Amino acid sequence: MSGAQAAIPPQPRAKQLRACLLCSIIQTPADFRKHGCPNCEELMQMKGYTDRIQACTTTHFDGVIGVIDPEQSWVARWQRTSKYVRGMYAVRVKGRIPDDVEAELESRGIKYRPRDQSEQD
Repeated sequence: MSGAQAAIPPQPRAKQLRACLLCSIIQTPADFRKHGCPNCEELMQMKGYTDRIQACTTTHFDGVIGVIDPEQSWVARWQRTSKYVRGMYAVRVKGRIPDDVEAELESRGIKYRPRDQSEQD
Protein backbone atom coordinates (compact mmCIF):
# COMPACT_ATOMS: atom_id res chain seq x y z
CA MET A 1 0.00 0.00 0.00
CA SER A 2 2.83 2.38 -0.75
CA GLY A 3 1.68 5.92 -1.48
CA ALA A 4 -1.94 5.18 -0.60
CA GLN A 5 -3.83 7.79 1.37
CA ALA A 6 -7.24 7.84 2.93
CA ALA A 7 -9.48 10.64 1.77
CA ILE A 8 -10.68 13.05 4.41
CA PRO A 9 -14.48 13.04 4.21
CA PRO A 10 -16.17 16.40 3.78
CA GLN A 11 -18.09 17.70 6.79
CA PRO A 12 -20.89 19.86 5.42
CA ARG A 13 -22.55 20.22 8.83
CA ALA A 14 -19.38 21.23 10.68
CA LYS A 15 -20.05 24.94 10.09
CA GLN A 16 -23.51 24.53 11.62
CA LEU A 17 -22.10 23.40 14.96
CA ARG A 18 -21.84 25.90 17.79
CA ALA A 19 -19.76 25.94 20.98
CA CYS A 20 -21.02 27.32 24.28
CA LEU A 21 -18.94 30.35 25.26
CA LEU A 22 -18.97 29.34 28.93
CA CYS A 23 -18.30 25.58 28.96
CA SER A 24 -17.23 24.99 25.30
CA ILE A 25 -19.61 22.04 24.67
CA ILE A 26 -20.38 21.65 20.97
CA GLN A 27 -23.95 21.09 19.78
CA THR A 28 -26.19 22.00 16.86
CA PRO A 29 -28.27 25.16 17.19
CA ALA A 30 -31.36 22.90 17.27
CA ASP A 31 -29.98 21.02 20.30
CA PHE A 32 -29.23 24.28 22.14
CA ARG A 33 -32.76 25.48 21.30
CA LYS A 34 -34.43 22.22 22.36
CA HIS A 35 -32.37 21.35 25.46
CA GLY A 36 -30.25 24.40 26.25
CA CYS A 37 -26.69 23.89 27.46
CA PRO A 38 -26.35 20.65 29.46
CA ASN A 39 -23.67 22.21 31.70
CA CYS A 40 -24.67 25.79 32.29
CA GLU A 41 -28.29 26.29 31.27
CA GLU A 42 -29.10 27.87 34.64
CA LEU A 43 -26.76 30.74 33.79
CA MET A 44 -26.97 30.85 29.99
CA GLN A 45 -30.76 30.33 29.61
CA MET A 46 -30.63 29.38 25.92
CA LYS A 47 -33.41 26.77 25.81
CA GLY A 48 -36.01 28.00 23.35
CA TYR A 49 -34.32 31.36 22.65
CA THR A 50 -32.59 31.69 19.28
CA ASP A 51 -31.24 35.18 20.05
CA ARG A 52 -29.73 33.94 23.32
CA ILE A 53 -28.12 31.00 21.46
CA GLN A 54 -26.56 33.47 19.01
CA ALA A 55 -25.20 35.58 21.90
CA CYS A 56 -23.95 32.72 24.12
CA THR A 57 -22.50 30.34 21.53
CA THR A 58 -20.17 30.68 18.55
CA THR A 59 -19.20 28.91 15.34
CA HIS A 60 -15.63 30.16 15.84
CA PHE A 61 -13.81 27.41 17.69
CA ASP A 62 -10.71 25.29 17.20
CA GLY A 63 -10.27 21.58 17.79
CA VAL A 64 -12.73 19.02 19.09
CA ILE A 65 -12.32 16.74 22.09
CA GLY A 66 -14.60 13.77 22.72
CA VAL A 67 -15.05 13.36 26.48
CA ILE A 68 -16.52 10.00 27.52
CA ASP A 69 -15.56 9.84 31.20
CA PRO A 70 -15.08 13.45 32.35
CA GLU A 71 -14.03 12.67 35.93
CA GLN A 72 -11.27 10.24 34.86
CA SER A 73 -10.01 12.11 31.79
CA TRP A 74 -6.76 14.07 32.13
CA VAL A 75 -7.74 15.98 28.99
CA ALA A 76 -11.03 17.01 30.64
CA ARG A 77 -9.09 18.20 33.70
CA TRP A 78 -6.68 20.12 31.44
CA GLN A 79 -9.64 21.71 29.62
CA ARG A 80 -11.52 22.38 32.89
CA THR A 81 -14.46 20.23 31.77
CA SER A 82 -14.10 17.34 34.24
CA LYS A 83 -17.24 18.42 36.16
CA TYR A 84 -19.33 18.66 32.99
CA VAL A 85 -21.39 16.07 31.11
CA ARG A 86 -19.75 13.81 28.57
CA GLY A 87 -19.85 15.10 25.03
CA MET A 88 -17.89 16.94 22.38
CA TYR A 89 -15.96 20.03 23.52
CA ALA A 90 -14.00 22.69 21.66
CA VAL A 91 -10.32 23.03 22.54
CA ARG A 92 -10.47 26.81 22.11
CA VAL A 93 -13.54 29.01 21.73
CA LYS A 94 -13.32 32.50 20.26
CA GLY A 95 -15.58 35.11 21.83
CA ARG A 96 -16.83 36.22 25.24
CA ILE A 97 -20.02 35.63 27.16
CA PRO A 98 -22.52 38.53 27.29
CA ASP A 99 -21.96 41.14 30.01
CA ASP A 100 -25.16 40.16 31.88
CA VAL A 101 -24.00 36.54 32.15
CA GLU A 102 -20.56 37.65 33.33
CA ALA A 103 -22.23 39.89 35.95
CA GLU A 104 -24.37 36.94 37.11
CA LEU A 105 -21.24 34.79 37.48
CA GLU A 106 -19.53 37.52 39.52
CA SER A 107 -22.58 37.86 41.78
CA ARG A 108 -22.28 34.12 42.51
CA GLY A 109 -18.57 34.45 43.27
CA ILE A 110 -17.49 32.68 40.05
CA LYS A 111 -14.55 34.07 38.08
CA TYR A 112 -15.15 33.93 34.34
CA ARG A 113 -12.24 32.58 32.31
CA PRO A 114 -12.58 32.94 28.54
CA ARG A 115 -12.08 29.64 26.69
CA ASP A 116 -9.83 31.17 24.03
CA GLN A 117 -6.69 30.22 26.04
CA SER A 118 -5.82 33.90 26.55
CA GLU A 119 -5.76 33.39 30.34
CA GLN A 120 -3.57 30.47 31.31
CA ASP A 121 -3.88 28.81 34.71
